[in-house]
Amino acid sequence: MAILTCKELCKKYGSVQALDNVDLAVEPGRVVGLLGPNGSGKTTLIKLANGLLTPTSGEILIAGEKPGPETKRIVSYLPDRQYLPAWMSVKQMMEFFADFYDDFDRDKAAEMLARLGIKADMHIREMSKGTREKAQLIMVMSRSAQLYLLDEPIGGVDPATRDYILDTIIRNYNPEASVIISTHLISDVEQVLDDVIFINGGRVVLQSSVDEIREKHGMSVDSYFREVFKC
Repeated sequence: MAILTCKELCKKYGSVQALDNVDLAVEPGRVVGLLGPNGSGKTTLIKLANGLLTPTSGEILIAGEKPGPETKRIVSYLPDRQYLPAWMSVKQMMEFFADFYDDFDRDKAAEMLARLGIKADMHIREMSKGTREKAQLIMVMSRSAQLYLLDEPIGGVDPATRDYILDTIIRNYNPEASVIISTHLISDVEQVLDDVIFINGGRVVLQSSVDEIREKHGMSVDSYFREVFKC
């Protein structure tokens, strides 16, 4: 069974059509790039999958179920902005996740944080942007989820931090789970992807494996994306 399925999925904000008849399926055990320009509908799709928005029409299913309290048990979500209050310490952040999620591995999180020299008494407001991004990602990836939804996890951070974030994603997700990485920084994530979904103007333009793009078109995902969207 697909971990994420969309059928004729539409989402409107007033007169703005954010998603327009999206059909797609993501199978377990895949790392998928949700790729598109800013404003293409990536964040809307991820919020729908996480149950933060409801469809205008059509259907979205997580492991065959509509998004809700039960699906949140198997979905680990990283928003595209700071999502924890600045007054929290690292210790409080870990307690928060342990209270909310049965599948949170406190030891794994503590080990990754210690490796970065992020101490338990450090507060979010004291962290640099890069350190904050790493700490928040560690919390999300320390869950044993079935679907990880990562919205722009490498946006706005330096190349070294990007490398750390991508390495953390690949080393720490459940291999039977799927990871969806939303980004417009395609060349940075291409090496970790199994599949890609190109989205623009709220429509899915392409869903393909990375290998198929390289074999069929003889170019990288980044180059093919630029060709498809005439960048």
